[in-house]
Amino acid sequence: MNPTEVNAAAAIPPAELPPTEQPPTFRTRITELFGTRLPIVASGLQWLSTADYVAAAAHAGMIGFITAASFAELDELRAEIRRCHELADGRPFGVNISMLPKLAKGERVDAVLDLVCAEGVRFVETAGRSPEPYLPRLHAAGIKVLHKVPTVRHARSAQTAGVDAITVVGAECGGHPGTELVGTMVQAALAARDIRVPLVAAGGIATGAQLVAALALGADAVAIGTRFLVAEEIWAHADYKARLVAARETDTTLVLRSLKNTLRALRNETTATVQQIERELGGDLDALMPHIAGRVGRRAYETGDADRGVLSVGQAVAFADRIEPLAAIVRRIEDESRAALARLGGLRSSSASNGQH
Repeated sequence: MNPTEVNAAAAIPPAELPPTEQPPTFRTRITELFGTRLPIVASGLQWLSTADYVAAAAHAGMIGFITAASFAELDELRAEIRRCHELADGRPFGVNISMLPKLAKGERVDAVLDLVCAEGVRFVETAGRSPEPYLPRLHAAGIKVLHKVPTVRHARSAQTAGVDAITVVGAECGGHPGTELVGTMVQAALAARDIRVPLVAAGGIATGAQLVAALALGADAVAIGTRFLVAEEIWAHADYKARLVAARETDTTLVLRSLKNTLRALRNETTATVQQIERELGGDLDALMPHIAGRVGRRAYETGDADRGVLSVGQAVAFADRIEPLAAIVRRIEDESRAALARLGGLRSSSASNGQH
């Protein structure tokens, strides 16, 4: 099967149908893997990917992931998973498990894995170090694993390890784009040459036209994070979302290069301070920690003070133009994808017509 095969149903005008009743626009290996209507992954967002957001993604036709690291206690994570089961009403969702680059004392990955297996979670998104040691346990429980990587080299390794699907992020993404900073257009095209498992392209993607472009490059889906930060189902303060709506593609910056843990974040007072510390003291973790600690960012989401904290935001923030329900954002992306397909169809017809004269 061609992974980017377009269904005939794509010709049905989407505006006449609510999101849950719209026909599929695309059928790809990712929609088949997750059992979703759309080839879009709503990436795990630290502190923000709660059951409300993830269930909304499920109802909109996507796969979303609760971020395990957002919950201090396993009982809280368990309760959130159970709440998402109820809200999603049988639709697919998963849990994001981010791991440090190296195994650290006190890490609770094993305990989280036991929990997701016990709670009937069917999909896991992993990031950080290789999930290879955990794959036998996850696969034995019937769980499919989507692993996120910053380079094609890491994607090849993940494929060899046996993951079920891979997300390759480009330099435009919010959060951690890796240290080599290769753009999404290049990453996706290169990955499509070598990666045989279902492939997700990510980084700077926010529109239906970009979705169509990613599929044309050979990806099976796209992952979107930043564009969805202004969804009503995201619990962050309205003032924070308003800051994103006002932001341009140039309003992000890179920090933590001195720690070899490059992060793209919203440009603010904290990122300026962090960059100054990195210039003057290098990777002095003691000096950096008061500014980069996760609790500082969480506080910004609570108060709306977007000048404080290292807040993961990608260049696609330029497309976050209003605060609205997630379903409305997705509906616009679908409309845009259909318009992009129509443009391509017009180009093909024009070429064929010109060739006859």
